[in-house]
Amino acid sequence: RLAALLAALRPVLPLVLGLSLGCSLSLLRASWSRSGGEEQCLGAAVRTGALAGGARLEVADGRPGPGHEDFRPRIVPYYRDPNKPYKKVLRTRYIQTELGFHERLFVAVLTSKATLNTLAVAVNKTVAHHFPRLLYFTGLRSAKVPHGMVLVAHGDERPIWLMYETMHYIHQHFGSDYDWFYIMQDDTYAQAEQVKALVTHLSINQDVYMGRAEEFIGGDEQARYCHGGFGYLISRSLLLKLHPHLDSCRNEILSVRPDEWLGRCIIDFLGITCVSQLQGQHYHTYELAKNTEPEKEEEEEFQAALAVHPVSDMTLMYRLHKRFSRIQLDKAYQEIQDLQMQIRNLTSLTPAGEAGLTWPVGINAPFLPKSRFEVISWDYFTEQHLFSCPDGSPKCELSGASKADVSEIIESALEQLNSRYQPLLRFSKRQLLNGYRRFDPTRGMEYTLDLLLEAVTQKGHSHVLAKRVSLVRPLSKVEIIPMPYVTEATRVQLVLPLTVQDLDFVANFLDMFAMNTLDTHDNALLTLLFIYHPYDAQRVSQVDVFAGVKAMVGELEKRYADVKIPWISVKTEVPSQVKLMDIVSKKHPVDTLFFLASVWTEINMEFLNRCRMNTISNWQVFFPVHFQEFNPALVYRGEQTASSGTDFLRDGHFDRHSFAEACFYNSDYMTARTKLAADILDRDEVLESMEVFDVFLHYSGLHLFRAVEPGLVQKYALRSCNPRLSEELYHRCVLSNLEGLASRSHLAMALFEQEQANST
Repeated sequence: RLAALLAALRPVLPLVLGLSLGCSLSLLRASWSRSGGEEQCLGAAVRTGALAGGARLEVADGRPGPGHEDFRPRIVPYYRDPNKPYKKVLRTRYIQTELGFHERLFVAVLTSKATLNTLAVAVNKTVAHHFPRLLYFTGLRSAKVPHGMVLVAHGDERPIWLMYETMHYIHQHFGSDYDWFYIMQDDTYAQAEQVKALVTHLSINQDVYMGRAEEFIGGDEQARYCHGGFGYLISRSLLLKLHPHLDSCRNEILSVRPDEWLGRCIIDFLGITCVSQLQGQHYHTYELAKNTEPEKEEEEEFQAALAVHPVSDMTLMYRLHKRFSRIQLDKAYQEIQDLQMQIRNLTSLTPAGEAGLTWPVGINAPFLPKSRFEVISWDYFTEQHLFSCPDGSPKCELSGASKADVSEIIESALEQLNSRYQPLLRFSKRQLLNGYRRFDPTRGMEYTLDLLLEAVTQKGHSHVLAKRVSLVRPLSKVEIIPMPYVTEATRVQLVLPLTVQDLDFVANFLDMFAMNTLDTHDNALLTLLFIYHPYDAQRVSQVDVFAGVKAMVGELEKRYADVKIPWISVKTEVPSQVKLMDIVSKKHPVDTLFFLASVWTEINMEFLNRCRMNTISNWQVFFPVHFQEFNPALVYRGEQTASSGTDFLRDGHFDRHSFAEACFYNSDYMTARTKLAADILDRDEVLESMEVFDVFLHYSGLHLFRAVEPGLVQKYALRSCNPRLSEELYHRCVLSNLEGLASRSHLAMALFEQEQANST
């Protein structure tokens, strides 16, 4: 029996033994851990900290014991010694400077006094705007530097000296800002986009000397220098290593050609030779023969070239630029067609299938409105007139950019039709029957044209037909416009013109100014401009209409001892905004930042900061569009007004007819005002029909930033429109009052209630 029992248990015997052994070891380890913990708890000055990799000891103050590493992160509290003076930490202007980022590419063009106004100008007009930074270096400069070119003159026309000074200047001024340096001559045409694409595929950690490799005359067969006529690329690391040896190269190396001199300097002191291929990238060049016709060049070597040399004159430079632009444009069109074909092939695999394919292929689908208020309206036009005018009139003459846009879109439609049906048919335009256009923010400008065309067959038969075509001008690549750096620390000088009709609102304005600027110690000042009617000015010694305002100003100055609020008194029947600003401008420094306010404006810190950031001296002025609340008597009709913070922009509209508020620098106003004075001569009556906005619009080359401003909210008030102003200003004032009454729904409800009351 025992033998039979053992035979039956033999298959499970290893399992039983394994379980028994495992349980025993677990109990033994648990007893060891418990005894070790008891021993550590006996020490008052020692505590444990268990980690996954084992145990460690820590002293009571949290520092690791000797011979052990502390891998547990701890928050170190900030502590400043009160006995030491506080030192403010200075931060860099841009985060990329603090992180050590560099710009990608710097381009240097070597020119001369003889070719500065010819070939250098051609380079500047063709490729300069494609490079992020481009400078021209010459020995001697002419009396007049061409417009739009940054020129550095070294004072000596010797080629070697020019190269030496150029390399020294680049290292001193741009060596720490750029990763790559491209040096070319003014008789070189470079494809800017391909040069920029080349540096994006090269590693910045290597010493790179790249261009068209040429052999030295009578020198080492393995050593190469980069031919200067085809341009060459130098990395930042190579420039930093080369700079200490430039003086030695100037004194020890003799050469006639500056590119050979530079190549010999790099080879002798750094041991680096010129290469035409590196890291899988090729530096393709093409040497132009005499009497070359760029329009007829079809060689693959020509089309792939990054640089072309020599370019003998300006006309040839422009012809090369036109030819290469056409080549790049054809490549872009071919890539678009290939992508559209791939999209068509993949559309059948999507859940929507063929129905999900939009037109044009690859462009976003049209915007689908969710309600009737989101429907984008179409503007009707013909070849002579536009039936949706900026000033609100039903019909106006088609001119300027709109006329050029219509002409271009008709030509594009004919070109597309001929490219599709030729050689069977050839179309020519007889007349534009109807034209419609609208701007879709999701895709671009859409057009629908009804064209009366004449179709001519290959045999010469003609036929007149009407055809409808649809076109889309898609939104192109979004570009970031470079803007000068501004801060929020600029002092704002508020200017408040006041008339007798504004007296009821001055108290609220001063209260808001004191609460939002004086109490918060904002860097803002206030100047009041009292506008007296001639009749009131004669009686000012007996009855001063602004005596109450002056008393309020005195109370503010007593409450805030360090605040002074000056005022200026003006006598006029027609308070022209330009004439008033002329008086204020003369009493302030040229670097003053003005905020021209109205008495209904509620000043707050949020808007003042935006005024500072959106106004840039010698660059941009800011004309905010304030939010005008509706008449509460019509909107709420006796009900309680909404007071929640989310509804403060609900019952009102942005008043686009008002240009009363403006932010600008005094220097910019004085410059524009000088040009205006030269234009109008002594006709001061013209100023009565102008506002400050008109002065900047017509007599300054600055950017006029006109945008809605949710931080500038005005309570409802019926403005008094002076009939002695110009017809346009008076009309705008009346429209502002009418549109500020209420919305159409509120006006309809008020009319309905009035009719109901009249019927009963």
